[in-house]
Amino acid sequence: MAGSQESASTQDSIRIPHQQLEETFLKILLKNNYSEADADTLAALFMQNSLEGVYTHGVNRFARFIEYTQKGWVKPQEKGVCKHSSAALEQWDGMLAPGPLNALQCTDRAMELAQKYGMGCVALANTNHWMRGGAYGWRAAKKGFVFIGWTNTIANMPAWGATENKLGNNPLVVALPYGAEAIVLDMAMSQYSYGSLEAQQLKKKALPVPGGWDQNGELSTDPDAILQTRRVVPAGYWKGAGLSLLLDLLATLLSGGLSTADISKKEAEHSVSQVFIAIDTKRLSHHQTIHQLVNTIIDDYHASQPADENSNIRYPGERVLKDREQNLQKGIPVNIRVWEEIKTML
Repeated sequence: MAGSQESASTQDSIRIPHQQLEETFLKILLKNNYSEADADTLAALFMQNSLEGVYTHGVNRFARFIEYTQKGWVKPQEKGVCKHSSAALEQWDGMLAPGPLNALQCTDRAMELAQKYGMGCVALANTNHWMRGGAYGWRAAKKGFVFIGWTNTIANMPAWGATENKLGNNPLVVALPYGAEAIVLDMAMSQYSYGSLEAQQLKKKALPVPGGWDQNGELSTDPDAILQTRRVVPAGYWKGAGLSLLLDLLATLLSGGLSTADISKKEAEHSVSQVFIAIDTKRLSHHQTIHQLVNTIIDDYHASQPADENSNIRYPGERVLKDREQNLQKGIPVNIRVWEEIKTML
């Protein structure tokens, strides 16, 4: 699950105050033709993702975002536009604008539609990587909305029983309000996202469970071996593979954009298709009791007996609260090699 990254290894990382990290991101974005407003938004988003423990789609991904900008795959001056509207459903063209900015805009628009119709759906074509999908789930849920969103990707995962990558790992986000915070499931359709594999590779650590196949066709916990073959295992085996296919089909159908097969013909992953759905819980007949309903379910869930007495049973997104508090106090752990690469861009 993308929202449950482990902290970076203390031996290979340094703690950077969140303000310093955000200021560094901002300076680099301004040097790369982003407007001050957009640079502010993007710097805050990359920092927040890192602050909340999702380093794979925060600080660790920032250099690649800048590289894609410099190569013209991400276009700093473009803005997503609505190309078709039908009541609660809209189709947008992302214009290859920065993925996180498009995703923020479409999340907000889905919430506006939900306020009017009870439910809103924005399907987005021709956009870029949204970074941490869970960020948009948190944004909507903390404003009182149920959120469902997903994206397709380049082909980076085999169908179950196949050896060739034909599926994307197509991350899915499901979120709902929980008091002042949220419950947020943010997961790729692969057992581990490529960002998670790269993070484990940086830490020189094996995966807790097999995440893909090595060159001998054997399931492996070695991130190096899996990154060499680019054969990640679908989460839930055939179930994750099937869900990946359906998410790609729906993103392509609803947005009128490119499929995983079409995206994979490009020189790099861009022009992806995404879907953003918001449901206004205040429009439900029992909205006044929803908070208690959620509390009852989570209390029962937390009452589970852990198989390991040293572990805790956490709902999706719960770890974010701990990581956020710890990183605010101590600074954000950043891999030394990643930090040195970022500083060369100043």
